[in-house]
Amino acid sequence: MKIGVSGGVGSFSEEAALEYLREEKIQNFELRYLISVENVLTALDRGEINLGIFPIENSNGGVVLEAIYAMARHIFEIVKLFEIDVRHSLLVLPGIQKAKVKRIVSHDQALKQCRMYLKRKWPGVELQEYKDTAEAARDLSRGLIPKNSAVISHRRCAELYGLEILEENIQDLKFNFTSFLVTRK
Repeated sequence: MKIGVSGGVGSFSEEAALEYLREEKIQNFELRYLISVENVLTALDRGEINLGIFPIENSNGGVVLEAIYAMARHIFEIVKLFEIDVRHSLLVLPGIQKAKVKRIVSHDQALKQCRMYLKRKWPGVELQEYKDTAEAARDLSRGLIPKNSAVISHRRCAELYGLEILEENIQDLKFNFTSFLVTRK
């Protein structure tokens, strides 16, 4: 079974997909990291994947606009709606101290889910939207994002991409649930 997720390796969409696969006891699968909801639904249309998994709403950040716009352009069936608790971490390159951080980069939803934390702890720091939380972490580690940047991502991305955790659980709500859809053609 081929499953497309709207994120990279270490993304919350990957975490949601793995949770769904465990619950459904699906063992023979291949994850395809398609980064965007549009890419997931296009791959579903083309028969390149059997299932698509992507977020549609967060308890704090609200509706995932990217998903709404993509869903309006495609016809698909909803298999399941479920939620996971999303815990954000602030990641930096090894050795980068808080005082050196000039920019915080992440997906629009992650920035929304941490907006009060960012106002309180990082006033005046530039915020930059990125296509995916895990891709931001990967690209920081590859030098594609300036080294004086921090990224908001899953804590697992620190290990995956050789980054350090500056702070954990930075989301504004203690319980920060994101609803995900499992879809098929």
